[in-house]
Amino acid sequence: MKILSINEWLLSFMPAGGASITEMVLIALIYLTVFAVLGLYLVLLERKVAAWFQLRLGPNRVGYKGMFQTLADALKLVSKELTGTVKADKFLYNLAPYFVIITALMALSVFPFTENLQAFDINIGLFFLIAISSIGVIGILIGGWSSNNKFALIGAMRSGVQTISYELSVGLSLLTMVILTGSLQLSEIIEVQKDGWLIVQGHIPAMIAFMIYMISGTAETNRAPFDMVEAESELGAGYHTEYSGMKFAYFFLAEFINMFIIAAIATTVFFGGWLSPFGITESIPFMGIFWFLAKTFVLVFLMMWFRWTFPRLRVDQLLTLEWKYLLPINLVNLVLMAVIVWLNITIQF
Repeated sequence: MKILSINEWLLSFMPAGGASITEMVLIALIYLTVFAVLGLYLVLLERKVAAWFQLRLGPNRVGYKGMFQTLADALKLVSKELTGTVKADKFLYNLAPYFVIITALMALSVFPFTENLQAFDINIGLFFLIAISSIGVIGILIGGWSSNNKFALIGAMRSGVQTISYELSVGLSLLTMVILTGSLQLSEIIEVQKDGWLIVQGHIPAMIAFMIYMISGTAETNRAPFDMVEAESELGAGYHTEYSGMKFAYFFLAEFINMFIIAAIATTVFFGGWLSPFGITESIPFMGIFWFLAKTFVLVFLMMWFRWTFPRLRVDQLLTLEWKYLLPINLVNLVLMAVIVWLNITIQF
């Protein structure tokens, strides 16, 4: 049975112009819904994982075992007054939250959740993800600067230093895998992995690239032990100190969506995306989304494990880790992967 795309389905009963506009609106609504539901669930998961690590109960009152707690929190934030400082730059202050939201939504749009479930399959998909993810830091910089608050400004400046530094390692670790696949298109990267996930095909260099990617990705999302940007014990709340209500919620949700995006990129590039282990469910329609989400949430749990295990680094330790260790290791690893591909000694099965 042929599966129709949204565009083909709409064209079956309306003219091309109307179908195009309707398609864009439908896709936007679908992704906004996914964004909201995923963000709320990840916040709940974080609180449950934190409680588990610290031998606490966590959310347990609103709904069955606290499952509606984050929904109640969202309703509370919606009802709160949007306060701000008198001396803030109003235009930039109000614009900043939308930078982080829109960039996260644009990044989500190119992921192939299954073979037939992808909004946009572009031939520079991986490059697009790296590029669009780096724009989110502009929202943080603008938010911190426009707030006219010293703590917010310090947090924003730290974000610029941290994100720009660790983007190098994220990009180089992914470039290492691009050498192995020979493509930037996410659907093609997954197709290559039908002969074995890239973390297996690429031997030790692929494993090193994955470890560097996860460390750098955790730093790029400003999560502990790399949360110098917020650093509640030093900066109040960091770059979003002066934000309240839903504007604060946009920053908060974007952090969790960015964590999902980092994990989803790793799933796509290192662990076969929607492909099942050894092809055990390839013949079952739409099982791909189960495998994609299962792998992604395992990596999300790993990032949460980092947060509730390691203490926060000092800013000099944070930059030393990147420039003295991760970046040189990445460059050597890139050469090793090139040698493996040149000698054609990848592992396939």
